[in-house]
Amino acid sequence: MVEVRPFKGITYNKEKIQTLDKVMSPPYDIISEKMQEKLYNNDPYNFVRLILGKIFSEDSDSNNRYTRAKKSFEDWIQQSILIQSDKEAIYPYRIEYMLKGEKRAMNGFFILLKLDRDYKLVKAHEKTLSKPKADRLNLMRACQANLEPIQLLYIDEKDRLQQAIQDNLSEKPLIDVKGYDTFHHSIWKIDDKRLIKQIKETLDEQVLFIADGHHRYQTAINFAEEMERKTGITDKDAPFNYRMVILANMFDEGLAILPTHRLMKLTVNQDDIIEKLKEFFTIEAIPRKTTNKEYNPIIQTIKDKLETTQDHRFALVFKDTYYILTLKDEASMDELAKEQSKTWRTLDVSILHKIIIEHIMGITQESLEDHVKYTRDDEEAIQFIDDGTFDFSFLMNATKIDELKQIAEAGEHMPQKSTYFLPKMLSGLVMYKMDF
Repeated sequence: MVEVRPFKGITYNKEKIQTLDKVMSPPYDIISEKMQEKLYNNDPYNFVRLILGKIFSEDSDSNNRYTRAKKSFEDWIQQSILIQSDKEAIYPYRIEYMLKGEKRAMNGFFILLKLDRDYKLVKAHEKTLSKPKADRLNLMRACQANLEPIQLLYIDEKDRLQQAIQDNLSEKPLIDVKGYDTFHHSIWKIDDKRLIKQIKETLDEQVLFIADGHHRYQTAINFAEEMERKTGITDKDAPFNYRMVILANMFDEGLAILPTHRLMKLTVNQDDIIEKLKEFFTIEAIPRKTTNKEYNPIIQTIKDKLETTQDHRFALVFKDTYYILTLKDEASMDELAKEQSKTWRTLDVSILHKIIIEHIMGITQESLEDHVKYTRDDEEAIQFIDDGTFDFSFLMNATKIDELKQIAEAGEHMPQKSTYFLPKMLSGLVMYKMDF
């Protein structure tokens, strides 16, 4: 069964930090080098120093981004920059934001979740990459803490659990900030034992779905197994067997999934690739001028052309031309991915990876990280081609939440970076330190 428990959260001390907005950070995996520099300059106590510290040429085994994160974390606690709650609690979380001119709000709550090492009750839908897992494991080893949450979804069609939490909220949040994304992020603290008991009982028979944080969840499992070996502690309730998470209702109207575009680093003959694609796709070629750096019109045109309820469409962008690719026949996937379910074979992201990236371009799972990078920014997916950072890109439609659920329930995995949930959680709101 799913097991959760409250915890003594660590938060920034409002008496020491006058402007909390300046110490918050985006999640580590969406921080660019330029954004990292900006966060460093925002405040000497900005959270980026813990989750994604700078790398220097003189770094060594004894002095690197992980050892510096550990020292900063310990120093900030000692200086009361960060303070720990004296009571175990859950931390309700609300994000208010605008999407396509519409005001939205997502509600969830921070809590500790017992690790499900076999993924029987915690379902993953994406494959993970080796480099991010190694990076997060090194950080967890150094700090022995969960600095950022993982977001998981539970199913509550009548939203009773969230209603019970809302009924117990105080008028004034514990932390109330404007994030890097201009979204409004608020957390509260609740230590009411009756409510916590209700949460435990409600989640007891649930199956949870990872929305954001596949690498961090697997890293937590790897860390727990490592700690068992190192310490000899086999208690299943040991602190390292729990992970700080944010739980949200899958039916929350404030949740949205956006597409993640593929940036390709691969020298190809454009005409040859288009000729090979014609076997599987109908193709519309649209010339464009790279001298025009106003990207909004082309982005809107591509979005309009990709819009569909039944077809599988992608935009392939080169410097001088972009192509709208429409799959001719779903049966093309039957032979290339016959070991996968029908649902998996008809996902846009599966079609893109299996037919185009693997079959036509010859990029294997082993070489994927060398040739494929990701962006959620429509403009970047075009601009990076124009400036030569990447050779070409694929823009695509978003995965649907019911597809995610079906894939996870079947125990299958989508290709990496198949989903991008909005709103993104803000980093720096609350932390969990493992004491063992």
